Amino acid sequence: MRLVLAALIIGIFFTSFLLINKNNRLIPGKEEKKTAEEDIPKLPVYPLKAEKFVEAPAVSAKSVVVLDARTGMILLEKDPAIKHFPASTTKLMTALVALERCSPQNHIKVGPIVKEGTQMGLTRGDVVTVETLLSGMLIASGNDAAYTLSFACSDSYLSFVDSMNKKAKELGMTSTNFENPAGFDGKNQYSTASDLAKLAKVAVSNPLISKIVATKNASLIDVTGTKTYFVENINELIGEVEGLEGIKTGQTSGSGEILLSKTTRRGNTVIISLLDSKERFEESKSLIEWAYANYKWIAP
Repeated sequence: MRLVLAALIIGIFFTSFLLINKNNRLIPGKEEKKTAEEDIPKLPVYPLKAEKFVEAPAVSAKSVVVLDARTGMILLEKDPAIKHFPASTTKLMTALVALERCSPQNHIKVGPIVKEGTQMGLTRGDVVTVETLLSGMLIASGNDAAYTLSFACSDSYLSFVDSMNKKAKELGMTSTNFENPAGFDGKNQYSTASDLAKLAKVAVSNPLISKIVATKNASLIDVTGTKTYFVENINELIGEVEGLEGIKTGQTSGSGEILLSKTTRRGNTVIISLLDSKERFEESKSLIEWAYANYKWIAP
């Protein structure tokens, strides 16, 4: 009888021990295994060379970077660290800094106009929103809009330019410096294909900038509703190349032809930084087609 009672007590104790440990998850089991699997981070889809991979077409551009936006993997590069005048691609940094200091709906009264180069059509005394200025700057590449933003969205012009350079360092653009917000050539105005690819990737992560740079043309209206600015994008590839979503052109006497582009096909985005080219649109188009023909995106 004592043996039976002892066995019964031991059995009850052992069963209770298992239940307690199962509830408190002290004993490894299926639930813990499942949790461990859930804790493993999922690797992103990444580009892999196609089975019949061919080399990229030759281009006249002096510097090129082609990268996968999701992983940052470089698909192609040609002298990516050579310093160049960045021309109007500078305006992407101007847009980022302006949006850190001003709300898109802030009203700006236009002061002195910088009339050199491309214009959106501002006149001194116009009252427009920051978003209108961003659109005029990024669609029509208006230098008047770039300077107006730098005057309005900072304590001073010099402070705004200083913020541009601080932002460049923050983004890891180690071979970049700005001395004006529009992209005019200057001794201290320089960047690289690698740095500008980083800038493009960050700029289009902002929904407003992403929407604006993909716009082919627009009619912008001042705050009073009495003045309209008709702006058209210089980027000839918008609406012509499958999946192309902007980003920014640039051209000065010293920079040659520049094009930063973003293209998305089947959920996979490629960013191209093409500097000092003789045929920026044709060469960018050929590199876009090459990238999607020679890489496939794989889920690990």
